[in-house]
Amino acid sequence: MPPFYVTTPIYYVNDAPHIGHAYCTVNADAIARWHRLAGDDVFFLTGTDEHGLKVAQAATANGLSPQAWTDELAPRFAGAWADLQIANDDFIRTSEARHHRTVQQFLQRIYDNGYIVSDTYRGWYCVGCEQYYAEDELAGDRTCPVHGRPAEWYEEENYFFRLSAFQDRLVEWFESDPGRILPEQKRNEALSFVKGGLQDISITRTSIDWGVPVPWDPRHVFYVWYDALVNYLTAIGYGQDDDRFARWWPAVHHLIGKEIIRFHCVWWPAMCMAAGIDPPNHVQVHGWLLVGGEKMAKSKLNQIAPGDLTVDFGVDPVRYHLLRDTPLGSDGDFSYEGITARYNADLANNLGNLLARVATVVGTKCGGVGPAPDPASRLAAVAAGVVAEASGAWEAMQPAAALEATWRLIRETNAALESAEPWKHAPGPAVDAVLGSALESLRIVALLASPAMPSTCAEIWRRLGLGGLPEDRRVPDDAAWGGYPGGLAVEKGAPLFPRRQE
Repeated sequence: MPPFYVTTPIYYVNDAPHIGHAYCTVNADAIARWHRLAGDDVFFLTGTDEHGLKVAQAATANGLSPQAWTDELAPRFAGAWADLQIANDDFIRTSEARHHRTVQQFLQRIYDNGYIVSDTYRGWYCVGCEQYYAEDELAGDRTCPVHGRPAEWYEEENYFFRLSAFQDRLVEWFESDPGRILPEQKRNEALSFVKGGLQDISITRTSIDWGVPVPWDPRHVFYVWYDALVNYLTAIGYGQDDDRFARWWPAVHHLIGKEIIRFHCVWWPAMCMAAGIDPPNHVQVHGWLLVGGEKMAKSKLNQIAPGDLTVDFGVDPVRYHLLRDTPLGSDGDFSYEGITARYNADLANNLGNLLARVATVVGTKCGGVGPAPDPASRLAAVAAGVVAEASGAWEAMQPAAALEATWRLIRETNAALESAEPWKHAPGPAVDAVLGSALESLRIVALLASPAMPSTCAEIWRRLGLGGLPEDRRVPDDAAWGGYPGGLAVEKGAPLFPRRQE
C-alpha cells in the first residue's frame, strides 16, 4: 500500500479549540479517511504547540508552572477532536521527551553543517504570533498585522539560522514542481517573498527557559516555531527509526492556514535542506474561516467552540458544513444561517429525504426487501461519472468539490424517482428496477461521503441491509455500479436529518 502522511499545524494550547481549528482538522481527517478508503497506508498527525513566551506568561498568570498549565490545556484539543470523530493516528505534544530529543538532533545537525551562527538580535516582536517583524511589516503604531496589538522591542543574544544561504535552492525547489505548494496564488506569494531576498532568522531565546534546550549551549532554548515545525519529524521516527522515517517523509502533506505560509513554505524547507533531508513533499494552504468578516481571535470575542455546534446540529452535519461550504484555499464566512441552510438543503431535503422515500416505498411495494439494481439504469452512467469526479477531487485535496459531485448523484436519483413515481404503480419488475437502482445510488453515496460523515454513512449502510461499514470497502472497485446484491431487508428508521427552522 502506498504511504500517505498528512499533518495539521499543531495548535497553541493557550487558545481554546474553535471552529477555525476544527475547519483545518476536519479537512485533514476527511482527506486521511479518503486515502484509507482508497487503499493507501495512512498516517495522520495532529497535536499541540506548548512552548514559547505567551504560554509561559499565561501559566504564570494562572499560578502554575508551564508544564502543569499545558497538561491542563492540551486535553481540550484532544477532546474536541474526539468529539468531532477525528481519526488521527498520533497526537503530539511539543513538551514530550520524544519531541525534545528529535528537535535537539535535528537542529544539532543543522548546527554541525554550519548553518547556525551566534549573533545579537534587536527587533519588534509579537508575543501572540511568537514572531519577529521588520518595522515595515507592522501596522500603524507598530501593531501586529495579525493580532492588532502593539509589538514589543526585544534585544538579546540569539543563534541565527542562515536562511539567506538557501535563497537559490528554494527558488529551484519552488520552480521544479509547481504542485509542491497549493493553491497557486499562495505558492506565488511564497516564491515572491523568497525572490525578494532572505535574511537570516533568530531561532533561539535566552530570556525564557520554557522550551527545548539548545544542546550546544544550554543557556538558550529554541524559539517556538523552530521547535514546533520539527514535530512532523518526531512523529515518524527521525533520528530514532531510520526505516520508518524513510517510508513516511517522502509522502508528507502539510495542511496549514495562510497565516503561517512563510514558516512552512520558506523557513521549513530551508531547515530541511540544511539538515540534509528533502524538503516536504507538499504543502496545502487553506484560508480562514471568518465570523462576521473577521478572523477568530480571543481579543475579538468571536470564537465559536465546535462543541456548541455539535450539540445543536450533530457531529456529521458540522463536519459536512465545514468541508462543503469553504473550499480549501479560500476564506469562508461562518454563520448559523449558513449552516442551517446547508443542513436543510443538502442533508434534510436531499440525502435524508432520498433515504426515507426509498425505504418507505420498498416497504410498501417490495415487502421491505430491497431489489437489485437495474444494470441498464441511466443512473449507472451518472454514478460512474460521479465516482470519477469525486475521487479526483479527494485526491486533489478538494473535499468541497468531492461532496458537490457526490450530491449530484443524490439529486439525479431523486429526479429519477420523481419521473418514474414507483409509489403509484403496482409491484413488479419495473418498480423493482427503479427502487433497486435508487438503493444502489444510496450505497455508492454512502461510500463516497463516508470520509465527511462517517457515522451517517454507516447508518445508511446499515439501513440498506449491508454488513460491515463503508470504511471497510475500497474505492473505486466497490463503488462500481451493481454492488447492491438485492434481497436485503431495508429499514426505514427515524429521519436522519429532521428539518430545522431557518
